[in-house]
Amino acid sequence: MSAPALHLRGVVLPEGEHRDLWVRDGRVTFEAVPGAETVSRDGFLLPGLVDAHCHVGIGPGGVSVEDLPGLREQALAERAAGVLALRDCGSPVDTRALDGEPDLPTIVRAGRHVARTRRYIPGLAVEIEPDGLVGAVRTQARRGDGWVKLVGDWIDRSVGDLAPEWPADALAAAIAAAHEEGARVTAHTFGTDALPGLVRAGIDCIEHGTGLTEDLVGEMAARGTAVVPTLVNVENFPGFAAAGEKRFPAYASTMRRLYAQSGAVVRAAYEAGVPVFAGTDAGGGIKHGRIADEVRALCQAGLPAEAALAAASWAARRWLGLPGIEEGAPADVVVYDSDPRTDLDTLTRPVLTVLRGRVV
Repeated sequence: MSAPALHLRGVVLPEGEHRDLWVRDGRVTFEAVPGAETVSRDGFLLPGLVDAHCHVGIGPGGVSVEDLPGLREQALAERAAGVLALRDCGSPVDTRALDGEPDLPTIVRAGRHVARTRRYIPGLAVEIEPDGLVGAVRTQARRGDGWVKLVGDWIDRSVGDLAPEWPADALAAAIAAAHEEGARVTAHTFGTDALPGLVRAGIDCIEHGTGLTEDLVGEMAARGTAVVPTLVNVENFPGFAAAGEKRFPAYASTMRRLYAQSGAVVRAAYEAGVPVFAGTDAGGGIKHGRIADEVRALCQAGLPAEAALAAASWAARRWLGLPGIEEGAPADVVVYDSDPRTDLDTLTRPVLTVLRGRVV
């Protein structure tokens, strides 16, 4: 059954023009559609929000969520927050059954995490040694939707601190292989030591990136390498430090230092021209539906409010190959009663959500 014809009027973002738009057959048009139902007469019309670092299929404590109702619950929590597209940055379960659910956000997948043996959260990653990295990356590139997720660093118990997982030559070969498969590559990193090898190997994005230095930021800006800071998750660093203090005091010290500098790192990256996108790291220890908190955290770190908003909406959609509010695009629109560019708290109060041309 086709979606009903709809009519919305308001300020269309990011252009900021007050205009009418219609939805016909689930798609945006600026040509009047006779008989369309008016569902919004005023407000601010924002391209559907994006959580650019999310984990549908990971529940509290890192436990896999495999039942369809549980997966739906996670995706619906995102939709309730105005998130209509997710970049799923690694999941231990196949969530493609959700693609047949018309009321759920679009999911852009990265397959499973790829990690060194016994160097990540148990049960979540494909665990291999460096000689198997290229093969594992090719497999995940074919399973994903144009992304592969590496674990770049994790605690090394032999040194008691964060340490890189992969030698530089293995990274270069694996990232080249992913690009041959038509996939981009991103990597989890908290510390600094893994970053030079990842950036110089041509990685497309860094997750968290709390260990970025001035030189690395400059190189990322020159290469166009993006960062998704996940500041909602970085707030947990003091807790991670406390939990590891007794066995790994060096690690605890590192995590406290990374936490203290996290805001300055984000600000430096943005000011240098590094593409910054909003992601919450929802799944595991982070509840789904917290994109507004992440946008506000980016602003508090130093991004202008409109840039922080763009990082979770039109700019993030463009980065993932998803259209905004434009002629012929799928109608993914969130309506707010005040301007989210000037009041980010507005993001917590969507008044209407249209997903694939249907009011949900």
